[in-house]
Amino acid sequence: MKKRVTLTFPKRVIQMPVTYRLAKDFNVAANIIRAQVAPNQIGKLVVELLGDIDQLDAAIEWMRSQNINVSHNLGEIVIDEEVCVDCGLCTGVCPTQALTLDPETYKLTFTRSRCIVCEQCIPTCPVQAISTNL
Repeated sequence: MKKRVTLTFPKRVIQMPVTYRLAKDFNVAANIIRAQVAPNQIGKLVVELLGDIDQLDAAIEWMRSQNINVSHNLGEIVIDEEVCVDCGLCTGVCPTQALTLDPETYKLTFTRSRCIVCEQCIPTCPVQAISTNL
């Protein structure tokens, strides 16, 4: 089973090797989608967790016991088609090719099922037509 979560670390546990502990202690794989971690600051990590449902639940419970805030990501990328000018700049930064230009019409196509909500496309859009509802 997969779960996408955002982990918010208090300053005092920022040095904890969480992804290592998830793999070693709970047999849960953690695919890091986005990270904002620095010494002596609150850290944020967006990860996709993969493992057996019971192992995932135990891992999440352990993280919460370590004062790591775990929130489930239900957000997604939103494209304002009224604002989008189909320039294609976002397609060059999309790591999963969820954003592509139709070869015949040159219109932007968004394949939501391929999107991992990494948000790399948002700052790339010159007309700010891309946002997230996270």
